[in-house]
Amino acid sequence: MVDGWRDKSKNIIMEIRFAISPAEEKQLGTEQLRENFLVQQLMLDDEIRLVYTHHDRVIIGGVKPVSKTISLPNHPELRADYFLERREIGIINVGGAGIIKADGKEFAIDKMDCVYLGKGTADVKFKSKSKNEPALLYLLSSPAHHKYPNRLLKKEKAAPVQLGTAETANKRTVYKYIHLDGIKSCQLVMGLTVLESGSVWNSIPPHTHTRRMEVYFYFDLPQDQRIFHFMGETNETRHIVMANNEAVISPPWSTHFGCGTSNYGFIWGMAGENLVYTDMDPAPVPTLK
Repeated sequence: MVDGWRDKSKNIIMEIRFAISPAEEKQLGTEQLRENFLVQQLMLDDEIRLVYTHHDRVIIGGVKPVSKTISLPNHPELRADYFLERREIGIINVGGAGIIKADGKEFAIDKMDCVYLGKGTADVKFKSKSKNEPALLYLLSSPAHHKYPNRLLKKEKAAPVQLGTAETANKRTVYKYIHLDGIKSCQLVMGLTVLESGSVWNSIPPHTHTRRMEVYFYFDLPQDQRIFHFMGETNETRHIVMANNEAVISPPWSTHFGCGTSNYGFIWGMAGENLVYTDMDPAPVPTLK
C-alpha cells in the first residue's frame, strides 16, 4: 500500500510505503509489484524526492541540484525538529562533482564518493559544482540511537574487491563504504558494485538476510537498456523491470539479485539487526524457482 503526498508549504515530496509480507506479495500483479517496491523519478532537476518504507523505517532519496542549492527537508511525518534528529544518512554521488554542506562543514563529493552524516546533524545542503554536469546524489537514511562522526570516503579508499568471472558474466568490483570496517554507523550499511563490460549478473550467488532489509539503486545503465531485478521467496521468485537511476525495495524475507541487458553499476544499502556485511543466507542458483 502506497501513500504518496506532498507538504505544499515546503514543496517536499515524500511517499509512505507500508511493509508487505510474503503472503501478500504472492498475490500482487506486475503493476502492484512496481507500485509497492519500485522507486522511480528520484533524480528530478532542482528537487529532492523521498520514499519512506516501513521495512526497517528506511528513507530512500534522490537529489539533483542543477541551478540552486537544495536543503535536506524535515517532513512532518518524521515528527522531528529536523531530518537527522533521530536518524543517520549515507549519500553516494553517481553524477558530476557536488558539494554537501553539513552544519557549516563542506564535503566535496565526486562520482562514486560517499558521505556519511550522523544523528544530530541539523543543517544539510546539497549543490553541484557545475550546472552543466550536475551531481546525482542518492540518499539512504535509517533511524539511529547514537551519533557517529560525519565523514567523507573517496572511492579509491573504499577497499575495492574484485569478484566473479567473465565466464559466468558476473565479473564485478565491490566498494564498501559504511560497514564494520569502514565508516562507523548505528545500523546503516552501504556500498556499490560496478560490473565490467560483458558482465550482467549481480549478487551471484543470490542470498537473503531476514535480519536486514535492502535497497538497490541502479546507475550508469544506458537509457535503452533495462535491469531485470529479482525478488520474492527463493522458491517462488518474481521480477521487476527497471531503468537507469531507479531503486527497488527488497524486504528482509526477499531474495535479491538482478540481470541487465548491459553492464551497469548499483548501490546497495541495508538497515536492520546488524552491520555485518557478510551476514547472508545463500540461495544457490540450482535451488531457485
